[in-house]
Amino acid sequence: MRIIRAVEALLLMATEPLAPDELAAALDVPRDDVQAALDEIGRFLAAHDRGYRLAHVAGGYRFATAEDLADVIEAWVVSDQRAKLSQAALETLAVVAYLQPVSRARIAGVRGVNVDGVVRTLAVRGLIEEAGHDPVTGAVTFATTPLFLQKLGLASLDDLPELAPLLPDAVALEAELGRVAATGLDEEEHHG
Repeated sequence: MRIIRAVEALLLMATEPLAPDELAAALDVPRDDVQAALDEIGRFLAAHDRGYRLAHVAGGYRFATAEDLADVIEAWVVSDQRAKLSQAALETLAVVAYLQPVSRARIAGVRGVNVDGVVRTLAVRGLIEEAGHDPVTGAVTFATTPLFLQKLGLASLDDLPELAPLLPDAVALEAELGRVAATGLDEEEHHG
């Protein structure tokens, strides 16, 4: 019982999701005991219909508000306290999420506009980061961060929704993304 209370206390104070290994090290107990405690906490919160839940995101665990209370939370948060992303930033973030690792040139090719400022903004906010270099062009590539997963409530990139159900012409869009990406690579090869 003491491990459960200690895990709850650590999760309550954490500013980022905590992995079972981190919790086990902090409490000097076996990882399996921590995982059992996490499972028990999750079951308890689900069974008692609490206003918060145990969320498994970005490779760790954290407390999160219940999804059905989003409207309550949104009404409470004052609009100037929220740092909203612009439409351009959201579109750029989507391109990075679905095509990562991806270069600025490829993002610009998909979006059809210069993305330098938006990429810089997303990096400063910790939603994307440099992910190496393109093997063909040498251009810096970008990928999403654990904070991106955390903010979207995803355990991994595999949890991203498929494009097809979200867009009526998704098949055509995916084909266009593929064509633009291939064209961009061809052009970068000729210019490199």
